[in-house]
Amino acid sequence: MGKSGIKIGVLTAGGDCPGLNAAIRGVGKTAILKYGHEVIGFSSGFLGLIRNEYKQLDELALSGILTIGGTILRSSREKPFKRSEYDDYNKPEIIQENYRALGLNCLVCIGGNGTQKTAYRLSKLGLNVIGIPKTIDNDVWGTDLTFGFDSAVSIAAEAIDRLHSTANSHKRIMVVEVMGHTAGWLALHAGVAGGGDVILIPEIPYNMKVISEYLIRRLEEGKPYSIVVVAEGIELPDKKSGASRNVPAGAYIANQIFKRTGLETRETILGYIQRGGSPTARDRIVATEFGAYAAEMIHRGEYGKMTAYKGYKLEGVPLSDVAGKIKAIPREYPLISHARSLGTCFGD
Repeated sequence: MGKSGIKIGVLTAGGDCPGLNAAIRGVGKTAILKYGHEVIGFSSGFLGLIRNEYKQLDELALSGILTIGGTILRSSREKPFKRSEYDDYNKPEIIQENYRALGLNCLVCIGGNGTQKTAYRLSKLGLNVIGIPKTIDNDVWGTDLTFGFDSAVSIAAEAIDRLHSTANSHKRIMVVEVMGHTAGWLALHAGVAGGGDVILIPEIPYNMKVISEYLIRRLEEGKPYSIVVVAEGIELPDKKSGASRNVPAGAYIANQIFKRTGLETRETILGYIQRGGSPTARDRIVATEFGAYAAEMIHRGEYGKMTAYKGYKLEGVPLSDVAGKIKAIPREYPLISHARSLGTCFGD
């Protein structure tokens, strides 16, 4: 155990994203070098906590990982509070037992919405927990920014840039689908950065007639190609209307555009490409600050909270406020009105 007698457990849960290693490093190096705490890392998210699989995170183990994508601790989508018919043991109870047997003073849970909800439920059981928000979707409630988002925007914007060349060469409409189940932050920011002509996000209901007329008008104005950026979570018609939720949003929109306009249309689904690779400088900074601030909160005994940006200021937000909520794009969000003023269509 460290000189201070405080022992910290760290895990990364949910989908991977750029910046996870930077956050692990931020927590660990601050805790070890500034405060003399001991740090261990659980493997594969909450599974490692259930199976008691962990490794010591000393300064050497945390060196050289800042720029690396993914997570040195691995991850999983294990939800310990979700029971199934195959579970023959109480996972939350085992987590409590392992937490106490290891002599942990705090558990740092790095992850998105589901992870923060689990972190809150563990805190209700009496565990000292700190949450660190990560997601490329930027939809964790209570913080202005999550790490992983800037990297994903950069990757998606670059993909859109490349599609401009093909769209122009073939005089066709290119539909690109990006991630974002419940919120359109990624589609909006990547769409604006990549010069998307149409941007469809879950927060704004769209009308295919409006989209089709807009694309035809562009053609009549001498603009031979268009880029349509679609968030994967936009509302799709049900099976009675001849569509299915099993059809990817990008494929559905591309098919509808072709049917209504007769214009050659192709779709591209970026998928997991958006989540991989080295984090941008911005994400390295955000993740590092979140990690360092988490270590400071632990040293102060400020538990049951998630690290958050409010403006440019770091603070702790109660996990009770965060759990179960989604941060959607407000209708008055400035970037939407700015994009509209440039002629961007949101389908409404």
